[in-house]
Amino acid sequence: MWNVVLLSAAALAVRQRGPRGAIEMGRSALAEARRSGNAEEASNAERVIGLSLRELHDFDGALRHLRSAIRLAEGAGLARTAALARVDLAFALSDTGRHAQALRAIDEALPELHESDVPIARTQRGSVLRCLCRYDEALREYNWAVEAARRTGDELGEARARNNRGLLRACTGGSRAADEDFDRAAALYRELGLELVVADVRWNAGISASRAGDVPRALTMFAEAEREYRRLAVPRPLLLVNRLELLVSVPLLEEARAAADRALAELAEGNLVLGRSESRFHRARIALAEGDLELAATMAALAREDFRREGREAWAAGARHVRLRAAYLSGQRTRRLCAELERVAARLEELGWRVAGLEARVDAALVARDLGDRRRAVAQLEVAALARRRGTAAQRAQGWYAEALRRGLEGDRRGAQSALRRGLVLLDEYRVSLGAAEPRALSGAQGEALALEGLRAAVASGPAASVLTWAESWRAGALRMTPARPPEDPGLADALAELRAVTADLDAALSAGKPTSSLRGRQLRMEQRVRELTRRTSGGAVHRPPSVRELARALGAAALVEYVDHDGELLAVVVAGGRASLHRLGAADAAVREIRLLRFGLHRLVTLPEHLDRAPVRAGAEHAARLLESRLVAPLRRRIADRPLVLAPTGPLAGLPWSVLPSCRGRALVVAPSATVWLRAASSPSAGSGRAVLVAGPRLPAALAEINAVAPLAGESSVLVGEAATVDAVAAAMDGAPLAHVVAHGSFRADNPLFSTLELADGPLAVHDLQRLRTPPERVVLSTCGSSVRPGDELMGFTAALLGLGTRTLVAPVVPVPADRTTPLMVDFHRRLGSGASPAQALVAAQEAHSARGDEEFAAAACFLCFGA
Repeated sequence: MWNVVLLSAAALAVRQRGPRGAIEMGRSALAEARRSGNAEEASNAERVIGLSLRELHDFDGALRHLRSAIRLAEGAGLARTAALARVDLAFALSDTGRHAQALRAIDEALPELHESDVPIARTQRGSVLRCLCRYDEALREYNWAVEAARRTGDELGEARARNNRGLLRACTGGSRAADEDFDRAAALYRELGLELVVADVRWNAGISASRAGDVPRALTMFAEAEREYRRLAVPRPLLLVNRLELLVSVPLLEEARAAADRALAELAEGNLVLGRSESRFHRARIALAEGDLELAATMAALAREDFRREGREAWAAGARHVRLRAAYLSGQRTRRLCAELERVAARLEELGWRVAGLEARVDAALVARDLGDRRRAVAQLEVAALARRRGTAAQRAQGWYAEALRRGLEGDRRGAQSALRRGLVLLDEYRVSLGAAEPRALSGAQGEALALEGLRAAVASGPAASVLTWAESWRAGALRMTPARPPEDPGLADALAELRAVTADLDAALSAGKPTSSLRGRQLRMEQRVRELTRRTSGGAVHRPPSVRELARALGAAALVEYVDHDGELLAVVVAGGRASLHRLGAADAAVREIRLLRFGLHRLVTLPEHLDRAPVRAGAEHAARLLESRLVAPLRRRIADRPLVLAPTGPLAGLPWSVLPSCRGRALVVAPSATVWLRAASSPSAGSGRAVLVAGPRLPAALAEINAVAPLAGESSVLVGEAATVDAVAAAMDGAPLAHVVAHGSFRADNPLFSTLELADGPLAVHDLQRLRTPPERVVLSTCGSSVRPGDELMGFTAALLGLGTRTLVAPVVPVPADRTTPLMVDFHRRLGSGASPAQALVAAQEAHSARGDEEFAAAACFLCFGA
């Protein structure tokens, strides 16, 4: 026969190792207790079943069994047993959003509990208070529970209180203190053998990391928790929603799309309707961002129906806005659409979703403008423009965009340009405050509407200098900022964490229809605090777009060509001989097709088996190169002549191996994400003397051969090969080095470029590891990985990370090249570099010599570019 002690252990321990087994144990105990008439054991057995069902997300079943436990105990006059069941009932009530009922249950239970029971009850009370955003009260409950558990040696009670307190601290911006609580809670749970709760701690640590802006760590924590849940066969579908929200907010669209589709598949059955509806909403937003407007409208309509059934008005209005925006972006222009956008804008603003409301109001104005109803458009823009004076940075930037459109409609061109610049300055300040390179880069899309409006006006009016300035105002904005490293100022780190936390709380309060005025005030205060602290640090500066005069002075005899994709048309701004000129080059799509053919041909040339004829493949590559020459360079020939070139390609041209174009062969050229980034690199001081770093990764025999061949030419150097080439050793050696040459397997993540890695002896060196360097290497040669472009012409990957940190020059391929094909080229490059040639001169000379040796050598050499200065 089961006894109370064993049942209590089952309730508190067995369910946290395996809830399915605990349910069977509880049912057996319940049957035995009923046969013997033991009400206390029957009540405890019902608790086991109820708590285990809660772990499996069967909340209806959990509530039913926990209420039965209370009735059985009360019927037998067992006050303490009934009180313990009430505490457990509060757990399940809180899960289902009935927080007031949960607090009443705990308050009823507390007078009947023994002293040893109170820490668990106080911990649970703190959790309910946290859900109600009553953070100070919740913290007092957790602090009391932690100290009480430590005094009595109650390891389980301490672990539970610390886990919950860690989540609270994450919500209020104390990420470092939160991590300390999570680490201690996980250690205690491991000692107790409670594997399921260790996974819960990892999940909470992921939430903490996401609020602190540490996206890689958050995703790692979520992945570890998910592996444990799957191993233990315990569903945690809301983890999918947490991860999805994080990916959408960054946004990492490719990864978010996969996460949304998976969440929808796994939430198709069961009673987690809130997670399913939110997943549909996020899937609609992803489709909208990716241009799949039909899917966006379909998913938004389904989400809206779900939200309306659930009584979630704010979410329903948000879903309606996504559907209407999809209609607007698809080209629909009707008075009905205009009226619907006006209504949803008013509703979103009423419900507190102000940024979405502003966006809907501006869309309504643009529909009215396109319909010729100027008066209606101006009326909507006047209302939206009021946001420029108050609110968050995102709201004020949207307000300045509306003001610019209003001024433009009223013929005030100079005023419109001024308003657009004000909005972009606000967004630059906001991006600096984010404090992490990934959100900085991906938030470039937020300023695209502002910059494109300015660019349209500049193109229409004609001055090349103005076109260049507007193109530079949003291009590669993350790389125009000082390096993004973890804040060394503890006050700034805490302020950033608190800002992220209060923003997340505000979003949650808006979604739940709760009051938000105090949270909004706190958010504005924290934004101001972050701005103040950022200005005091050495970081946080944004390099403004340079003037034509500044560029001409730095260029000397060289020419700069900045390519711009303007509404599907390619433009080029050339700065040479002290002046700027604007050139129209035709449709961008045609160039994209030819670049694909060229890249395919070069890759085939270096990978075809020896016995196959390469002549047709080379002929195809040469033909594509000639077409690109005629489209991209020939129209500029009179301006650029035979000058050395600085090329700043727009996104569609980012993967072009420029050195294979006929007029670029034998010409020294460098590629930069933008004119601003190039000027910064060209103006930065030399690192001076120091040891070069030569690295060979594992599982790549050609890497060791290349490093051994390059070493005699690199001067005094640190050679890290074999087991010595660890992540820490390589990162430490690269810090401040004049030159780093790395040959290793590369893994490029197209879905998330900042998770691209180089394989070293003890694991991957990621882009995030490079961002922790105090002083980046002055020159870098990478044989294995290139870059990617994101919204706002944001170059990402290893190339972008190093240029953003301050590396002056980087040599890398834009088409994958087998390592055994690169050694002769790299040896020749280093020989010329050692003789005093600049990196661009050394590379082009080595390419010319290498190309004459055969088709494979021609292709391998053509794939490399010199980035930076």
